[in-house]
Amino acid sequence: MTSEVYKLHSTLELPFEELKDYLEDPDLPEHVVDIDLTRRNNTLIIKAVPEEGIVSKYTPPAQLKASVTEVRVYEEEPEAMPGTAGPPRWGDEEEEIPSELVEYAAFKGDRETVLQNSALQYAMFEVLREIAYRSEKGTLTAITAKDGELEATRIVEGEERPASVEVVEGPRSDSGSSNGVDWRDNEFIS
Repeated sequence: MTSEVYKLHSTLELPFEELKDYLEDPDLPEHVVDIDLTRRNNTLIIKAVPEEGIVSKYTPPAQLKASVTEVRVYEEEPEAMPGTAGPPRWGDEEEEIPSELVEYAAFKGDRETVLQNSALQYAMFEVLREIAYRSEKGTLTAITAKDGELEATRIVEGEERPASVEVVEGPRSDSGSSNGVDWRDNEFIS
């Protein structure tokens, strides 16, 4: 049976260096022999390298797409000295809080934005799920099917949370009442 990704939404963020460390030796899903990481300016492409014979040479395998942004990360603010609480006064020298610029990989968007191409799509979803467990910020929610069974996934700030799939009837009503015009049985239209 095939596995599918039906719905996906991601707001994941993690330091780019941590992502690179993970991708150096990841647990590879079935039919994927390697992962290729390419950076073009501020865009990351993480592409599946399939086993030979699994995907036609003309079929692009699934890939994850992320943007890279620089974020200034501050160390904790020093605690105020006794008697100096309140806003700074003129003449007081403000102590600068030590900080550094850190590059973050952001996997943000829906399925077509974050997880592209259909060949080995579920395999790359498994890679994205592992990235979600390592993420400092953000959420990954998805509805997938594995071996014919629907699965709900929800990972918030690196921790798995309860999720469920609820199948509901569509908005169509069979009760006969409608709020619109019945064009088939309208006395003003001949």
